[in-house]
Amino acid sequence: MTNERREPATTADERTMLEGWLDYHRQTLAWKCEGLTDAQLRTAAVEPSELSLMGLVRHMAEVERGWFRKVLAAEDAGPIYCTEEDPDGEFHLSGSDTWEEAYATWQSEIETARRNAARFGLDDITEGKHRRTGERFNLRWLYTHMIEEYARHNGHADLLRERLDGATGD
Repeated sequence: MTNERREPATTADERTMLEGWLDYHRQTLAWKCEGLTDAQLRTAAVEPSELSLMGLVRHMAEVERGWFRKVLAAEDAGPIYCTEEDPDGEFHLSGSDTWEEAYATWQSEIETARRNAARFGLDDITEGKHRRTGERFNLRWLYTHMIEEYARHNGHADLLRERLDGATGD
């Protein structure tokens, strides 16, 4: 695996720091998936969990969409992989699901997230509300939560990758 991730500057302003750490963690997940086949990316390698690297990427596409489109910008963006019958659909891969599609969808959601976030200041309150709690958030909270979300799932990605081919790294 190659590592082209960059940590934000240690003296960056707050927004640059938050966006930098979020991008760092986005890049980390991509790095953990780098160089694997579709079959490896769809493998649930840590039994009994159904979690796979492709499932994690699809999950993060849903998470990016949920926070940056639905909550931040109040867009009426439906789920990508989830349904009422299968609320965890991003993790349930079919034979026709490909890395190319999952990665492209995730990157598209990241680009939309960046575009939507650029319209807000860190203290600005979201236009939409959380679907379960009805809460609103400032952009600072949203960035912090997304960093936490990626960091947690990157830990999962570490374990999956190591089980698949022995590759380790921070």
